[in-house]
Amino acid sequence: MTRLGYMCMSILVVGACTDGLTDDSANPNPDPAGAASGQGNTFDHPNPDQIDPFALADRLAEEGPPRYTSHVHSCAKMPISTLGHMLTGFGVAITGTGVTPGGLYTSGFNAMGEANFPNRIRENISVTTAGASREFDIFAAAAPGIITSMPTLARCMNGAAGPAMFDTSGGCTLDGITCLMGVPATSTHVALCNLTVTSASTVAVGKNLAVAVILAASQTCL
Repeated sequence: MTRLGYMCMSILVVGACTDGLTDDSANPNPDPAGAASGQGNTFDHPNPDQIDPFALADRLAEEGPPRYTSHVHSCAKMPISTLGHMLTGFGVAITGTGVTPGGLYTSGFNAMGEANFPNRIRENISVTTAGASREFDIFAAAAPGIITSMPTLARCMNGAAGPAMFDTSGGCTLDGITCLMGVPATSTHVALCNLTVTSASTVAVGKNLAVAVILAASQTCL
């Protein structure tokens, strides 16, 4: 069949298929329930083209161009070896198997972006979902041991003994949070820590979760 023949057959097929279609031009909104979008039932999205040039100039003068701020306001994750040293400083063993701090640490190198030296790939320094999740799992598993050993940790001692993470009533202590973060804590940190403890299913779970949250918040992005 010639090309002209194919064209004629195509026209006949299209015409036959469209004979049963109805013309909705007389009823632009055929939905009786009014579910179709319209001026009265959709969100009024702002026009991104309507930018105040003076406000934009002030923002660029203060923050710098995007190619600069994208570097300044980003952060790198804690290197795997540094994480190991930090855990060791808290008295946590970084060797082991199973759902233990050491087991999660040693089996999580891939998730945390370990270096692949045979293929000449350096350690990934970006914060990823997999890496941050594994890091939090490690902190959660290590929390009970950290709470127990905190008064004897050299990094936390101020004189003869270090602080307790929680007082006798179960509340978070300012010195304990300072020990975890490595920088002076504030009353806001204490309030958020106490909120984490009281919002958990049990006090014990809340204490472990509070320690893990503080470590994750202070150590995930360097």
